[in-house]
Amino acid sequence: MKKNLKEFVPLWKFIKEDKKKFILFNISLFLSSLSFLFTGYLNGSAIEYVTKHKLGLSITCFLIYLLMEIIVDNCFGIYSRKGLEKIENKVSRKLSYETYNKVLNLPAVAFEEKTSGEIINRITQDADTLSFVFGRIIRIIAALISTIVIYVYILFHSYIIAIEIAFIITIMMFLLKYYNPRLKKAHKERKNKQDKQTSLITESVRGIREIKTLGIKKSLLKDAKNNVSDIYKASNKEINLNRNFGILSSLCRSIMEVGVFITAAIECYYGHVSLTFFVAMTYYVYRYTWLIEEIEDFTIEYQKLTVALGRVNEILENKIYKDVVYGDKNPKKVEGVLEFKNVKFAYPNEPNTLNGFNLTLKPNKKIAIVGKSGQGKSTLFNLVTRIFDVNDGEILLDNINIKDLTEYSLNKNISIIRQEPFIFNRTIKANFKLIDENITLSEIRKYTKMAYLDDYIMSLPKKYNTILGEGGVNLSGGQKQRLAIARTLAKNSKVILFDEATSALDNNSQEYIKKSIDNLVKDHTVVIVAHRLSTIIDADEIYVVDHGKIVDSGTHEELLNKSKVYNNLYLSENSDSNN
Repeated sequence: MKKNLKEFVPLWKFIKEDKKKFILFNISLFLSSLSFLFTGYLNGSAIEYVTKHKLGLSITCFLIYLLMEIIVDNCFGIYSRKGLEKIENKVSRKLSYETYNKVLNLPAVAFEEKTSGEIINRITQDADTLSFVFGRIIRIIAALISTIVIYVYILFHSYIIAIEIAFIITIMMFLLKYYNPRLKKAHKERKNKQDKQTSLITESVRGIREIKTLGIKKSLLKDAKNNVSDIYKASNKEINLNRNFGILSSLCRSIMEVGVFITAAIECYYGHVSLTFFVAMTYYVYRYTWLIEEIEDFTIEYQKLTVALGRVNEILENKIYKDVVYGDKNPKKVEGVLEFKNVKFAYPNEPNTLNGFNLTLKPNKKIAIVGKSGQGKSTLFNLVTRIFDVNDGEILLDNINIKDLTEYSLNKNISIIRQEPFIFNRTIKANFKLIDENITLSEIRKYTKMAYLDDYIMSLPKKYNTILGEGGVNLSGGQKQRLAIARTLAKNSKVILFDEATSALDNNSQEYIKKSIDNLVKDHTVVIVAHRLSTIIDADEIYVVDHGKIVDSGTHEELLNKSKVYNNLYLSENSDSNN
């Protein structure tokens, strides 16, 4: 229990803004909940006054009861509950936003180890489970206090009834202790199954074209059917536990009600207790059964809540992954000299991809890095952009370790155009607005013209207001890459990395992009990772990577004459093209 309560601690920072209201509402709700202390006694006294022919006193008791119901419970109680609900709703929204914010700061390894479905559910469903919890906790605490006071009242008048209530409550506590961990485990298992299904649905929506063209709909439907079956079984397990718990607790409540009524009736009949006490017990015993039922319901919701908060706090409190930490250096002017010093790197649970990698890249040159697949070419770009961090060694930009740069400075001065760029499901103009919210249409067109895409966009019915679809599904592969190039040009980064960025282009488009790159070389550091050597034969410098190290460098002609590795790559490419 103590461990579960710790999950609520991080929530306080989201409540601080409304802490005065939060405290006031809780106090008001607490006091209104205690009003039930007088309900049974007032009604019992009213009935006893009637039997004694004291009608005025009886009516007075009923009027006091009515005033307490109207003023204390209805006014203060309802006002406080609704006020707390608003605060809870606000906290839920903040929690969801902060979880999303933290997800964007997670290291890349988090997205390799966690499914998209699990991450999405933590941001959406788990962060939204807070609703109505604070008010409910306060009501239960107030009910506990009031029932303790009532129990003292009962014990003073009838120790037999007090023993009956204590016995049933003890049984209930054992039931709660037995079922609580099982309910929590069952709920956690169901959430994990739902994560898997959410991930499948996300992949299916994003990859709908491949699903249709590859003819894999049956396979995915089979996976979905298995996932639904697993969720069904997990849900049934949770339902069965709730059912069994509900049946046993309901039985206990019924036994307590009937037992207390019979005992109170017998004691009243023999004159051991007053009529006021007997009538009061018809109210107070339901207070106990209500409390037990409320605790049961809350226990089930509480287990769900702690599971959800635990999953959210794993992200908010960096319990699984640490945020990427940036430095505080923000150079005003960047020359664009990129240097790798004895860099070593290995992906999790894999051997080293880079082994003592050393290279200095200078601006105003068209630089290419080539090598066989799996030799670390694209890894270099992942390290430069800090998608991953080096295991050893350092990467410098103008003699500044990139780890010492601010996030803004790193992202501003280094851009990458990938083989499969991600295009956001917005208009073409809005994709550029993400880079610079103040960018004008004329500026956007300047960059799309440089990427030879403006003519195509202007031929569309909605031109730059065309929505591109998720992942840019409305564009061809070449068009997506050219849009990504134009979007990167809008950043005006000093270092521009091309990761197989022309691989999906036809020969005509490729020539256009080569011209764009040639223009960029004049005042940028341009580095191209290439698989097709034909795209970089005019590079000023070509570096050959093999087994995580630079093994040769030079121009295309120089490497043909001196590099065995480069020759093999060149001959292999020509052989494939001839075939």
